[in-house]
Amino acid sequence: MTSKNENKAPSDYDAGMINRRRVLGDAWVDKSLANRNDFNAEFQDLITRHAWNDIWGRPALGDKTRRFMVLSMLLGIKAYEEFVMHVRAALDGPPESRLSPEDIKEIIMMSAIYVGVPAANHAFGLVTAILRERGLLPLLPDPGA
Repeated sequence: MTSKNENKAPSDYDAGMINRRRVLGDAWVDKSLANRNDFNAEFQDLITRHAWNDIWGRPALGDKTRRFMVLSMLLGIKAYEEFVMHVRAALDGPPESRLSPEDIKEIIMMSAIYVGVPAANHAFGLVTAILRERGLLPLLPDPGA
């Protein structure tokens, strides 16, 4: 005998949470949910249902293409905190949607033309720090030494 809920499709929130965890990772989502409160809970629900289900759940574009787009758009609006979050998620994502440092460099290079050199310069600094933190980019020797 099957239960009543066994054949039930996930709610928009639950489907969004699956996508959100897949793209951003459990640690980031858990941290975000731990910071929910009476003031921001409705916003968290809104982005989970709409951004993570309605948009990231659409079948036409894969996660890797969406990662390229999101990083580009975040640079375009100079949303650096979100940019850093999505860079980290892109480097750590599932293999089929993971971006390499080279991929991210190309996004920033293109953004220099379409968004502006100051935004790209700042993005290079942010990503360089992340890559060094992860041991993916060695420190350069001091040219004065």
